[in-house]
Amino acid sequence: MVSVAKYLSTPGRTTRLLSALCLLTVFSLHAESRLRSPWDSHSVKLTDAPYTCHAVVSLSPDLTTSGFYADSKSSIIDPEKWKAYTASSGPYKDLGNRVVDAADAYQTTGSRAAVDCVLQHMEAAAKGGVFTGKMSSNQAYYVQGWVIGAVAIAYLKVRGSGLVSSDKQQIILPWIEKVVAQSQDYFEAHRKNSAGDAQNNHLYWAGVEVAAAGIAANNRKLFDWGMETYRAGIAEIQADGSLPQEMRRGQRALHYHLYALAPLVYLAEFGEENGLHSYAERDYAIRKLATLCVQGLEDNSFFVKATGIPQDTPSGPPAAEQISWARIYLARFPDQQLAKLLDQAKSMSYMYLGGLPPGNLAELK
Repeated sequence: MVSVAKYLSTPGRTTRLLSALCLLTVFSLHAESRLRSPWDSHSVKLTDAPYTCHAVVSLSPDLTTSGFYADSKSSIIDPEKWKAYTASSGPYKDLGNRVVDAADAYQTTGSRAAVDCVLQHMEAAAKGGVFTGKMSSNQAYYVQGWVIGAVAIAYLKVRGSGLVSSDKQQIILPWIEKVVAQSQDYFEAHRKNSAGDAQNNHLYWAGVEVAAAGIAANNRKLFDWGMETYRAGIAEIQADGSLPQEMRRGQRALHYHLYALAPLVYLAEFGEENGLHSYAERDYAIRKLATLCVQGLEDNSFFVKATGIPQDTPSGPPAAEQISWARIYLARFPDQQLAKLLDQAKSMSYMYLGGLPPGNLAELK
């Protein structure tokens, strides 16, 4: 480090004093530049609350699984393909579920045992190189991204507990970075080839995965890559709030608009936590998308007219997959219609988004 005393002990002290102050400012900014997550502002008091941890399961570094749709629009599920997909991807998704459930138990009860459970599963997966091998298909890459994204968010939820030792960090974080690097390579290659999944919701989900990993590892390059996918998604939003890539999904157009909105809201929140005015991109274009999605949940006629096909619409209360993003969004943009829908939801926990969203629901109304 440059010695301030040396600057002040030689001629030209005023100039050197100013230079020293500038250097100190730079060092100070660098020291404060750790990437932040929405969970960093939520203080959790450690407790001895019990937590039953599922046994660690050994998983292969490779994932062999396939897609499950029967049509070219990826809108009609083939029952046999779905059965095969759930069987092959299930153990990997179970890893995500166990990690986020334990992380949320810590967030809601302060349980030391829950943090220990999170770290047990993460450390075992890291040592086993889970997801670092061969991904057999596009769908395998999607599962890889959803689960490692959930793991990265779970890490963000427990890192402030004081129970994550430097030894465990050195095992877990390089593993997370290695896995998300595969996702980056996959999507970068597909973007060069103008492949559809590099221009639609899958890219935004990859963005959440990579940005969360970047925050966890304080890796600015990963974070910036994730936020670039956010800007790509916002650029897709039309004047009426629709997304052309998701409108092509036939009877699941409404479903996939909601599915695209969720990661975009999380990315916007990641950006805001780190000094970016993400929600304001393109004159708050994300609000147009959110408004269209909320209206679609209550009246899907816009999507029916746009696609010419009856829509898959939730029967009964919206699921966490469709509405948990609103818990974050309402804190920024109060909306009675959306708050009413959120009230109807029976669960807020969605593994792909790392379990429960940040914030206290009572504070958002």
